[in-house]
Amino acid sequence: MNYPVLLLDASLALLGAGIGAGIVALAAGFGIGKIGSSAMEAIARQPEASGKIQTAMIIASALIEGVALFGVLTCLLIATK
Repeated sequence: MNYPVLLLDASLALLGAGIGAGIVALAAGFGIGKIGSSAMEAIARQPEASGKIQTAMIIASALIEGVALFGVLTCLLIATK
């Protein structure tokens, strides 16, 4: 059995999982920031619609967080395989 190759494979899996989790977290942060920015602009233009805009913003942010959670969990499962 070739142990250095197995160690290299395991370390590359951990590296890939760490990079993947970082990319998922950055993308989720960017997406939620974009939603917040757009919502603030929309509220500034139409203050009377602020309740509806905030509700839509919170729902969209929750959906992005859910997808990000699945992405991070997938990376962790790959790392602990």
